[in-house]
Amino acid sequence: MGLADDPVIAISGLWMNYTDRMVLKGIDLKVYRGQIIGYIGPNGAGKSTTVKIMLGLVEGYNGKVEIFGRDIADGDVSYKKRIGYVPEVAELYDSLTAREYLTFVGELYGMKRSDVDYKAGKLMALLGLEKAYDSRIATFSKGMKQKVLLISSMLHDPDILFLDEPLSGLDANSVMVVKEIFASLAARGKTIFYSSHIMDVVEKISSRIVLIDGGDIVADGSFAELQEKGREGSLEDIFNQLTGFDKYRDIAGEFVAVMQEVSSHD
Repeated sequence: MGLADDPVIAISGLWMNYTDRMVLKGIDLKVYRGQIIGYIGPNGAGKSTTVKIMLGLVEGYNGKVEIFGRDIADGDVSYKKRIGYVPEVAELYDSLTAREYLTFVGELYGMKRSDVDYKAGKLMALLGLEKAYDSRIATFSKGMKQKVLLISSMLHDPDILFLDEPLSGLDANSVMVVKEIFASLAARGKTIFYSSHIMDVVEKISSRIVLIDGGDIVADGSFAELQEKGREGSLEDIFNQLTGFDKYRDIAGEFVAVMQEVSSHD
C-alpha cells in the first residue's frame, strides 16, 4: 500500500469511560483522504467523545489514535494546524466583529494577519456576509454565526475537517452551497468527518456512513452498501432498525392524543 493509501485517521482499540459509564468500547476505524464520513448515532452513543479525543480535547482514553500517521498521545500538537473544527454549540466571542474573530483564529493557526484578512473578507462575501464583516457577532443571527464558524474552520485550508451539525441554522440556499463546498474539498483529497442528526443530509453527502451505538460501531459502509446488507428504506429507517428505536410512531401518537385531551383539571 502506497503512502497515498495510508489512512489519515487510524483508531484502534479505543476505550473511554467516565466515572459512571463506559462511553467507547473498543472502537476500530480507519479513514482515508477524500472520504466524507457521516458519523452518526443516538445521543450518548459516543460520537462527540470520539471527535474530542481526535482533537486532543479529551484525555484518559485507552487505545491508539493516529492522525497523519502519528500517535496523538506523543505530545506533538503540530497536527492541529492541519485540522479544522466546527463544534455543535457555537461559542463565538460576541463582543468581537467578524473581522476581529476570524483574524484571531487565523493567527492561532499561524497565518499572517494580512493573509487572514484577505481570505476571510473574500469568504465572507461569498457566503453573503460582506456587509457584516465589521459588525459585532452579538448582532448576528444563528445562521450568520454558523457561517462565520464554518469560515473559521476552513481559513487555513485544513486536510481534515471535523464538523458537528455544520448546517445548523443555515437557509436552504446556504445548505446547497456548503454541501457543494464539502464535495469539492473531498474531490481535492480533503477528509470530512461529519456528525449530524439530520439523516437525509448525511445520506446525501456521505461517501461512507459509520453508525455508533452504545460505544460500538454497528454499521460501516456507503448508503448503498448498508442497503445491500438487508437494511431497507432511508438512512433514518436503517438508523432506527440498528439502534432499536422503533417506538417513535407510538410515542408521537400518544403525544398528540394527550395534546387533544380535554382538560379535566379546570
